[in-house]
Amino acid sequence: MNPSVPALRLAELFEAGREALMAQYGARLQAHQQRAMAAITACRSGALGALDWRCPDPDCAAQFATPRSCGHRSCPACQNHSTTAWLERARAKLLPVDYFMITFTLPAELRGLAQARPQALYAALFEAASQTIKGFGARKLKAELGACAVLHTHNRRLDLHPHVHVVVPGGGIDAARRQWRKVKGRYLFNAFALARVFRAKLLRALDEAGLSIPAGLPIPAGLPAKWVVDCRAVGRGEPALEYLSRDLYRGVIRERDLVDYDASAGTVTFRYRDGQTQKTAYRTLPIADFLWRLLLHVLPTGFRRVRDYGFLHGKAKLRLALVQLVLRVMIQMRTPPSRLAVCCPLCQSPMRIVAVRTGRRPDG
Repeated sequence: MNPSVPALRLAELFEAGREALMAQYGARLQAHQQRAMAAITACRSGALGALDWRCPDPDCAAQFATPRSCGHRSCPACQNHSTTAWLERARAKLLPVDYFMITFTLPAELRGLAQARPQALYAALFEAASQTIKGFGARKLKAELGACAVLHTHNRRLDLHPHVHVVVPGGGIDAARRQWRKVKGRYLFNAFALARVFRAKLLRALDEAGLSIPAGLPIPAGLPAKWVVDCRAVGRGEPALEYLSRDLYRGVIRERDLVDYDASAGTVTFRYRDGQTQKTAYRTLPIADFLWRLLLHVLPTGFRRVRDYGFLHGKAKLRLALVQLVLRVMIQMRTPPSRLAVCCPLCQSPMRIVAVRTGRRPDG
């Protein structure tokens, strides 16, 4: 990509491809996807209003205005502060033990269900993954585990590929005996055993949610007998948390990875890192297909992508304090991350907001 060419903006692609998208996929778009499209299109366009800034230095008094951002969690231009804040909260719970990452992958045969009923399907996916880990902790370690689970819905090529990454400290707390039960060696649980239990729990959860296929049967027809669960050691916990934080609040694709929009051909080219070769690869799609793939990964309104379980749950502060006491964790007071200051272009003093001009909110 020529560095002298301005980077493509996702809002511009939605504007350019809206007609083709609606003609091909309009009947399948859900309300939360349409709201995301409207927000991203309006982001920093001036339609949402503007912020008026003034330099506080009386010898400078520079002034300028900036268009307001949409703040939508699927917008690649927003939410950087949210990522930093989440990572700081997660770091405050880190323990001086080895960590493991367990990945629960939804079978390809259920991806259509993820498109049609994302709220119910992803809730069942979280429930099955968390209950599987909880059960293994109780049976194998005789202890309560802590877990941080993050839902990812796509692969690097932007195909629908729902899976849940779960970061687990290597041990659990026996609260009754006030003991930490440590995992032995660099092995947590058998991945094949995890997969068998996960399969049963997810199918049960789908059945209870009324999502069995076909109706009336406990197991959807055509599902493979063996599912994919990966369980591996990841060393200390911070690298795993940083890996998870990359995709939490930045949307599906970074705008700097948008390489080209060919208006005459109606195609979009983007780059990604190939997971097997670890080299940069490129993919070109018709603009309607590209935008549809982006909207497939917009989560339903209010649905939480990241969830904590066990002694890491937000309502388990006393158990976490017990874990920290048993492991002799040195509690560090962390200052909440502050937003980057907007500096005066003339004298570099921090600018102040003196007025907020509101515009219309996108109605989706």
